[in-house]
Amino acid sequence: MASSSTPIRYRAPELLAPAGTLDAFLAALDAGADAVYTGAGAFNARAAADDLTCEELAWACEVAHGMGARVYVTMNIFVRDDELGECVALARRVLDAGADALIVADLGLCRRLRREVPDVEIHLSTQAGVHAAAGAVLAAEQLGASRVTCGRELTVDEIGAMAATGVEIEAFCHGAICICYAGACSFSARRRGRSANRGDCTQPCRVPYRLVDGEGRRVDARDGDLLLCPCDYLSAGHLDELVRSGVGALKIEGRMKNPDYVYNVVSCYREALDAAVARVNAAESGPGATDATDAAVGDAGSDAADATAKVVRRLARSFNRGFTDGYLTGRAGANLMSWERSCNQGVRVGRVIDRRHEEVLVAFEDAVDAGDTLEVRFIPGPNTAKDAPKRWPMVPAPVDAADGDSVWVRCKRKVEVGAQVNLVRSERLIEVARERVVALRAAGPDPASGRDDAAGHRAAERSLSKNQGASMRGEAGDAACDAAACDAAAVRAVCIVDDPQAASDLLDGCYPDALLSCCPQVLDVVPAVFEHRLLEADADAWAPLVPALGVVLDEVSREGDARRQRDLCRRAAFTVCRNLTQVAYTREAGCAFEVASPVTAANGETVRELSRLGARCVWLPEEMGEERIEEISRTLSGGVHLAVWAHGEARLMVCEHCVLTAEGPCSGDCPTCPRRLAPRLLVERDGSRLPVAVDALGRTRIFDEAPLDRARDVPGLLAAGVAGLVYDFTGLRSRVEPCAKEG
Repeated sequence: MASSSTPIRYRAPELLAPAGTLDAFLAALDAGADAVYTGAGAFNARAAADDLTCEELAWACEVAHGMGARVYVTMNIFVRDDELGECVALARRVLDAGADALIVADLGLCRRLRREVPDVEIHLSTQAGVHAAAGAVLAAEQLGASRVTCGRELTVDEIGAMAATGVEIEAFCHGAICICYAGACSFSARRRGRSANRGDCTQPCRVPYRLVDGEGRRVDARDGDLLLCPCDYLSAGHLDELVRSGVGALKIEGRMKNPDYVYNVVSCYREALDAAVARVNAAESGPGATDATDAAVGDAGSDAADATAKVVRRLARSFNRGFTDGYLTGRAGANLMSWERSCNQGVRVGRVIDRRHEEVLVAFEDAVDAGDTLEVRFIPGPNTAKDAPKRWPMVPAPVDAADGDSVWVRCKRKVEVGAQVNLVRSERLIEVARERVVALRAAGPDPASGRDDAAGHRAAERSLSKNQGASMRGEAGDAACDAAACDAAAVRAVCIVDDPQAASDLLDGCYPDALLSCCPQVLDVVPAVFEHRLLEADADAWAPLVPALGVVLDEVSREGDARRQRDLCRRAAFTVCRNLTQVAYTREAGCAFEVASPVTAANGETVRELSRLGARCVWLPEEMGEERIEEISRTLSGGVHLAVWAHGEARLMVCEHCVLTAEGPCSGDCPTCPRRLAPRLLVERDGSRLPVAVDALGRTRIFDEAPLDRARDVPGLLAAGVAGLVYDFTGLRSRVEPCAKEG
């Protein structure tokens, strides 16, 4: 029976805060962060961030450790062969400066760090794409990760299933959301020349699009045109559930944010998380609880919702695109999206109740301070004057105002009575954060002495974990895996088709003209199919063919996908794994498998690591150019089989959100959705038309305007040692051809 003396059952997850500058770092500490993550120069996924120098990092670590907090350094991009040595050198420097762990995405870098810095603590980044329990276990046992950061798309139950493995799981709790699964986006790289996987994303999800059908007619029916722009992640209403899930850390996004944002968000979550832990443990204490515990349980029932609402309003005083908990609840439909705006939306504080020349009377519903920036959210209606402004004016609050006050505010633009007024910049938040940072700087160690004292003092404290030791002992298997991968010397053409008859023809040796016209002389033609194609109405026709086919598994592998994907691993001639969870499934089944992006092989070390795990061939990323492909091939010296995409649709991103919800309410019946079965394209501002495909699970894939065609590169790639060519002959292009011609 639980009692007041019973040890606490649920402990607070680590509250992990972002810092792109030293001031943001100090703001996070003062606000109550248990740990802070930051960049330190190159090789992290925020190329535009200022980052801390190693000298600043050493001083910051001294301050953090003095306050009982940990420090993690992000090295979470996919790196090239010629950068690995510099990455390892930087890792040594930041660890000597006092960093407690590294956040890493690249498997090749993990491999080098295990070998050359054996006492390093590695946290696997969300960019590595682990979304289910089996992948977390593989990351711990085989890659040496002591913590795994899961994707933002997961529900509370899915996070709990990962945490139940015993691997420490880190989950996001607040901040910006990429509409694409992390690590699976090549939109910016292919269409803007700057790679998100290299930390240089141009944010194509934050710009306007139109959704059109196969005839070019616009079909989106939303007021806004930001069809790929999600709201910000909000978990404040689910902290009790997250505490119960056993998650090890809750991570706030925002290394590009200002210190006042970091201070406000961290302090809000510190307060809310501590209250959630108290509520959960009080509820668990049972009939033997003390009066104080009973009172806490009662408070939880009556006050938790009010407390959450207050926290959310405080959070909204910092930058936000609106908030959503759609992923946590498993309802990632229209409620996920910020259709109208990708910039700061602030929080409602009042409305316009009267107007006169260049002034409006605002009735305030919440307190504001003199100098706060207010935005008058005027949306023109049918009776609006033609000279009404198209932009929402931003004006300063002239005086302090409390809830219930009415104040005349200068506003030169014409707006209508009834317009909503939002607070988008809080001067008090900025000033409080500034004061706290100044105070912490003054109370902390001298930065100059901190550099000397911090350097090297953490190394002796770090010990080799069980999982890391197991991974290092596994390195001896590399040679055997490499040798096995070289048994077959034939050049293969993997032909992905989307029709059962086409697959049968290939198995019978009847090659279509499309293959003969673009495929060089090869020794082995291998038919394959995308996993999501097997979920369509003709699934029964595919079933007898699967044992003779390769199955290219989906980019995503969540707990709900496990049964289907495990079955395909056992039944198919071979599978192509697109994430680490699927690698775990194939290893369990002892089946032949290959690996393709979003498991990103950006260097030879990653290819070797995948070979050690059992992959017989590694498909290099579609966005990778010929020069880089040849570089990796030369690095391997023929030790492992490589394949490249030679022809077909160029994938830009995969989203859990169905883009077709922009057309109106979702029926919830994805397999028979008429929108899904009809041609759809996203149209960019320059008129470019991007084909869209939504599968039977409601996941969206967006493709480049032009298909991939490497016919001219193939001879050089084969000469460089590439052993496999991938030809995608699925029918998406023909479905959108009428619209492309019309455009």
